[in-house]
Amino acid sequence: MTFDPALLKYDGQGLIPCVAQDQASGEVLMVAWMNEGAVQRTLETGRVTYWSRSRGEFWVKGESSGHHQRLVELRVDCDRDCLLALVEQEGPACHTNRRSCFYTAVRGGEEVEIMEPVHGGHF
Repeated sequence: MTFDPALLKYDGQGLIPCVAQDQASGEVLMVAWMNEGAVQRTLETGRVTYWSRSRGEFWVKGESSGHHQRLVELRVDCDRDCLLALVEQEGPACHTNRRSCFYTAVRGGEEVEIMEPVHGGHF
């Protein structure tokens, strides 16, 4: 069966969430949005491409930071309304310079920062 990005279930803005996961470690790195064009570009180029809601344009992960995501495999969930991108991550995935965007844990009702920036500071 040939994959057709048009058959995914996009929201009212034409977007679908995509979870990026490190293919080797299984670590969840980030969640971002794709539209049909971003899905197609990701599959065509092997460079993970998202849709920037704030800028209203395609966003190739690592284009400005140099911290690229290379697609290893794209997976579709059972409802076809969420994607999982298994990636090879070059450098930190988060714009805060952390390996993952999920660097805050809730423990005992308190927020605890569990991951330091890789090189300190923001990009």
